Amino acid sequence: MLTHLQIKNYALIEAVSLNFNDGFTVITGETGAGKSILLGALGLILGKRADISSIGNPDEKCVIEATFDIHNYQLQSLFTEEDLDYESQTIIRREILASGKSRAFVNDTPVTLSQLSALGARLVDIHSQHQTLEVTDVDFQFQVLDAFAENTATLQSYTQHYKDFRGKENQLKKLIKQKDEAQKEEEYKNFLLEELLAANLKSGEQEQLESAHDALNNVEQITEGLAEAYQILSREEVGVNEMLLSAKLRLSKLSGFGPKLNELSERLDAVTIELDDISETINDLASETEGDPEELTRLENRLKLLFDLQKKHQVDSVDDLIAIRDGLDDEVQSLNNLDESIARLEREIGEAQKQLDVLAGKLSKERSKAIKPLTSKLEVILSNLGMPNARFEVSLESSTTFLDNGKDVLHFLFTANKGMRAQELKKAASGGELSRIMLAIKSVLSDYAQLPTLIFDEIDTGVSGKVALKMGHIMQAMGNRMQLISITHLPQIAGKGAQHFKVYKEDVAQKTTTGIRVLPKEERIAELAEMLGGKASSDAAFDHARQLLNE
Repeated sequence: MLTHLQIKNYALIEAVSLNFNDGFTVITGETGAGKSILLGALGLILGKRADISSIGNPDEKCVIEATFDIHNYQLQSLFTEEDLDYESQTIIRREILASGKSRAFVNDTPVTLSQLSALGARLVDIHSQHQTLEVTDVDFQFQVLDAFAENTATLQSYTQHYKDFRGKENQLKKLIKQKDEAQKEEEYKNFLLEELLAANLKSGEQEQLESAHDALNNVEQITEGLAEAYQILSREEVGVNEMLLSAKLRLSKLSGFGPKLNELSERLDAVTIELDDISETINDLASETEGDPEELTRLENRLKLLFDLQKKHQVDSVDDLIAIRDGLDDEVQSLNNLDESIARLEREIGEAQKQLDVLAGKLSKERSKAIKPLTSKLEVILSNLGMPNARFEVSLESSTTFLDNGKDVLHFLFTANKGMRAQELKKAASGGELSRIMLAIKSVLSDYAQLPTLIFDEIDTGVSGKVALKMGHIMQAMGNRMQLISITHLPQIAGKGAQHFKVYKEDVAQKTTTGIRVLPKEERIAELAEMLGGKASSDAAFDHARQLLNE
């Protein structure tokens, strides 16, 4: 419920600070006094867009702050979804800067207008004659019927199952589309995969093949070079080995004349041994090296296959080809798994349909049971509100498909006149009648649902006398169950409020401002008397005003 509202520098309001009680509160004031300004300020708190023209003094910012007691509203999940800090006493502040920029805060945390709107919709429900058209909306009519039927838990369960069901349906559509697209490419991808699998690709193979190919392709040059190198090393008397052996013998004789000479002799021994080994290796390799035309052809064919595959797939290495092969293998395997995934989803969707059918049937059954007592209650209230012939014809028709709130199609028909055919509300009821229908509906809902703070903006337009008094009694009774605020021009309704605010204009220092204040009992009597008899109220008007307060 709204507990406090503070407004600074908004339109004609310089500064007001209001404390609201629970129950039924009335707001009165002369036409043009600024009651709509109050609603405009509250609208900014609820997420409406700001207008720089709303700033009273352009040199200062406009600030509107409201405090709500929300401990009974079960809004923790909403605060979590919107990433806000939950406080049972929640403060919403809206600032409009002179530059035209607007800022909003919830418990001192900056928020966007969408976040503010999501929260505001759960805190305050404002009804003017324009908003009364909501009663003609089918979704609203379902909300009324479900609240009366106490379908909240079942509807929540259905909504969750329906969301899951639709998610699975969308997933199935995507898989089927994916399968259709994949099947068009399946044959080609399988061909590519088989080709790469047949190539028996191995990492590092290309480098080995190229080395072996170079060796076989240049076998004569290699053989001649090895033979020449062996001759240089091993030729008698003038070969490197013979000359190195002579040097070794000479140094060996000198090794006893000092450590440095001994070290040189040992080093030369090592070189001699290494060179002998090299010579033998060259000789062995020369013996083993021979031409093999068939092997050369095999290597060339294998390399050609690898190069052709790389060119085909526009890559530069065998490792890249292996990656493509593995990727194709995954895609082909994935396609093979699509049928299994589709079949699994179809089974899950079938089970979900069974659950939804059960829940939809339960919703429909409870709705059908609720129609007669709901319409009877509404008709009794409307009869008291001056519509004795009001009659509702509400029926349910089963849909062949699942809807977001069940499988029912709702027909909500109405007539205000005896002998007339019932029609859709928007065709059958006038603006004033819609206002009374909305009041009747909200009155019934207040018994069955936790409603937010409800504000009626002159919902009583077009009624007077006994009907107005009945409306006052209904609102008074609603105030026992919820916070209800009514902006009214009727004394019969104003007299039923537990709290009474008056909006007024005054001229101060050649400037017109709007103010609002709580009226104590004696001032309430004077206000009601003025509403009854004008500025020059008679004693009879004062007596009538006292009577209205005491009824």
